[in-house]
Amino acid sequence: MAIKFHRDLEFEYGRADAVSPLVRRIVASNPSPFSYHGTGTYVVGHGQVAVIDPGPDDQHHVDALLHALRGETIKAVLVTHTHIDHSPATPLLKAATGAPVYAYGPHPLPAPGLEPQQGGDTGFAPDHLLADGDTVTGPGWSLEALYTPGHISNHLCFALPEERTLFSGDHVMGWSTSVISPPDGSMGDYFASLRKLLPRDDLRYLPTHGPAVPAPQDFVRGFIEHREDRERQILACLASGPQNIPQMVAAMYRDVAPILHPAAARSVHAHLIHMAETGRVASDGPPAADAIYRLPGH
Repeated sequence: MAIKFHRDLEFEYGRADAVSPLVRRIVASNPSPFSYHGTGTYVVGHGQVAVIDPGPDDQHHVDALLHALRGETIKAVLVTHTHIDHSPATPLLKAATGAPVYAYGPHPLPAPGLEPQQGGDTGFAPDHLLADGDTVTGPGWSLEALYTPGHISNHLCFALPEERTLFSGDHVMGWSTSVISPPDGSMGDYFASLRKLLPRDDLRYLPTHGPAVPAPQDFVRGFIEHREDRERQILACLASGPQNIPQMVAAMYRDVAPILHPAAARSVHAHLIHMAETGRVASDGPPAADAIYRLPGH
């Protein structure tokens, strides 16, 4: 299924733009193939506000945020997850304001014997831990944490019921699919976290990168179908015989820029781990990044 992405975003770096009556957004100047135009830091409320995803370690971005909020008080800083485009500005913001920091937890530690994955904010330390269903409130707003592992094991979305809006972090973005990178990224968890959103009545999602996502339930269904289609493609590759991940990526992503193939390989690896767990593929040894994969019984 072809996903109809939402990529149009009017913005200026450092400028606070009203997204809705309760929400403003300031985009950091950290564009990349994985962060799109950059990190969108959200401000919820007026007077006493919440800040969601302070962004990269960039004093200019923090200064722009503080300038936009002059005369107001940051009541809470909330972090969707601990990748380096989301959380490293948190200590700068906390030092300037004293605002308490809320998140699911610190950056996940690698399993014994494994090197830490690149791109993690390993020094992140929240003041308060949030579990699924916990709420942070202020005057005129409330933010409920939804635990949505998959992209990373400490990922949270935040629901704003006053506007039926979900701050979806990197779990669901309008401009691109999310990278699921083992060993911490889990395709099984990602499928479950996508399906967790379907019964909700959100009117739109506000991802940390890119524009709002309207009709989000249809969009999430499209993401699920897209991932299921990737698994069908893997099975089609393996139907011709055992293969490794680079062989599958070359076939499955031949129309995608080569610079994105390493990220695609991580997502294919995540699919293969999930498919091995559910008995749909087999490998010679553990389902590692350099393993040879085959259909069971072949």
